[in-house]
Amino acid sequence: MRFPWQLCKEKVRRILQEALRVWSDVTPLKFTEVSSGRADIIIDFTRYWHGDNLPFDGPGGILAHAFFPRTHRAGDIHFDYDESTDLLQVAAHEFGHVLGLQHSLVDGAVMSPFYSFSYPLGLSDDDKQGIQHLYGPPRKAPPVITETNEIENTVPDPCRTNFDAVSMIRGELFFFKSRYVWRIRNGRLQVGYPALATRHWRGIPNNIDAAYEDKTGNSWFFQGDSYWVFDAERKITGPDSLSRLGLHVSDIQAALMWGEDKAQKTYLFKSGTYWCFSPLENRVETAHPRSMQDWRGIPMDIDAAFQDRYGYAHFLSGMQYWKFDPVEMKVLEGYPRYIGMDFFGCPLPIIDKAQEESVSPQ
Repeated sequence: MRFPWQLCKEKVRRILQEALRVWSDVTPLKFTEVSSGRADIIIDFTRYWHGDNLPFDGPGGILAHAFFPRTHRAGDIHFDYDESTDLLQVAAHEFGHVLGLQHSLVDGAVMSPFYSFSYPLGLSDDDKQGIQHLYGPPRKAPPVITETNEIENTVPDPCRTNFDAVSMIRGELFFFKSRYVWRIRNGRLQVGYPALATRHWRGIPNNIDAAYEDKTGNSWFFQGDSYWVFDAERKITGPDSLSRLGLHVSDIQAALMWGEDKAQKTYLFKSGTYWCFSPLENRVETAHPRSMQDWRGIPMDIDAAFQDRYGYAHFLSGMQYWKFDPVEMKVLEGYPRYIGMDFFGCPLPIIDKAQEESVSPQ
C-alpha cells in the first residue's frame, strides 16, 4: 500500500483501523491487515489516472472511490493522494461501499453522500440497520459468571448533579460525571446519551477532574495527580504525573483554553487559584499560581470551565454556571444560571428557604 504524503504510516494505519472498527463493532466482521497473500480489501493512495478509468482530479473534488462486491474490482478502495481532507470520515464511508452499502438519505449518516466531518465518528441508525441487514448483528459473547453482588451504579440525573468536567471537543459540548458523558451538539442533547466515557476514549479514567481540547485537536483529561492525552479517540500518553507540567499539586479542578488565535491561552484552576499553561513547552508559565480574583465575579472554587463558540468562558460550580465577558473581563449580568435548565431543559430547581439561606452570601 502506498501512503499519503501528509501523514506518517503509523497514523494512517491507526485511522484506517478506526474506520474499519466502526463497522466491525456492529457486525460479526473482523478485519486483519495482511502483507502477503490474497486480501479481501485492497487500499491504495494514488493520483490522476491510475488504471481503473476513474481518474482523480488533484486537490479538491473527488476524494476517493470504492468498488462494490461482485464487481470486476470488488474490494478495491482508492484515495486521492493529493487530498488533505479528514481521512477517518472518508475511509469509513468508502469501507461502507466496499462492504456493499449504497448512499444513505439520512443527514449526518456515515454513508450520506455529503460528509459531515463530525466527531467522534459514529454510525447512524440507518448505517447500522443497513450493514446488519447484510452481515447480521455482532455475535454475543457468552455471559461471564461472577460471584459478586455488586449493583450497577445509577446514572446521575443532570438536573440534580454537579459535573466533574466540561469541555468543547470537536465543536461539541461534553459533560462528564462519574464514568458517564453527555454529548450536546448545536444546543441539543444527542440520542443515546448519557453513555460511558470509554465509548469515546478507551482508557479514560472514571471521575475525571478536568478536560480541555488543545489547538491541535488533542483532548487532555486530568484526574488526581495524573493526566492523559488523546488524539481523537486514541490515547497518546498517560497516565503521566502533573509534576511533568510543573504542577506540584494533588489535583486540579478545571481546565480552560480561552481566547482567540494567537492570544489563546490555557488555564488550570485549583482552590481559588490558577496557572497559565503552555502546551508548546508542556509546562505552566510559573510554579506560583495567581488568584481567582482576576476573574471578576467568578466563584473561588469551580468544578469545570469551557469556552463556547462565541468566545465566552463558562465557569461551573455546583448546579450553577457563570458566563464571562471576554471584552469587559467580568461576569455578564443575569448570572449565575442553572446548568440543568439551560443545557438539559430541566425545570427550575426547588430550593427551600433554609437551603437558600445556607448558600446566600454573608
